[in-house]
Amino acid sequence: MAEAKAQQHGSDDWSERQIAYYRDRAGEYDDTYSDRMSMPRLAKALDALPVSGDVLELACGTGQWTRLLLPRARSLTALDAAPEMLRRARDRMRGTATRFIEADIFEWEPDRQYDTVFFAFWLSHVPPVEMEPFWDLLRWALAPGGRVVFLDDSSAKAQIEERVDEAPVPTVRRTLSDGSRHVAVKVLRDPADLTSQLDGLGWDAHVETIDAFHLSGVARPREGA
Repeated sequence: MAEAKAQQHGSDDWSERQIAYYRDRAGEYDDTYSDRMSMPRLAKALDALPVSGDVLELACGTGQWTRLLLPRARSLTALDAAPEMLRRARDRMRGTATRFIEADIFEWEPDRQYDTVFFAFWLSHVPPVEMEPFWDLLRWALAPGGRVVFLDDSSAKAQIEERVDEAPVPTVRRTLSDGSRHVAVKVLRDPADLTSQLDGLGWDAHVETIDAFHLSGVARPREGA
């Protein structure tokens, strides 16, 4: 699997640039949640999703979702590529038994399996070229009977994104409070298209709209796929 990842990743720098953006954004990342009017609705949507057992959170950021996962987990592992994000997540989760891992998801290999793999606002940062290997990784990370649970932006968010048309993967420009300009992968999918794509990758998925701009999903690997 490691060799296949290396070949797939190639010499593209989109992942490095995306990580650099989140490293620089760590100091103001929590402002997104203090300003997000829909956060109570998203937290309520998470409450209705099946999170239990040994839980792995991908792209945990500063731990905003990690803290909500903890009461429902037998054990909790949180992964992120940005050390500045992880520093804040560790502070937020101080006193808990949460295990933290610093790694680029696109290069990482799990050392155990989990009952639930969760990620919030991460799938839209996975470019089309990485969708199949990413979901292969998830299949590998899941224990028998396990499931993937996620929240994300819906395709309606496209109207407020600044696209980079010449980029090799779907990319948007982002500006931080200090005026610095960055780029990040952004692939906005609607529930029907995402469900169909996951079906083609061998997953039984249920993806639904939360509100005008957000969706949630639960997926299980299909037996024999």
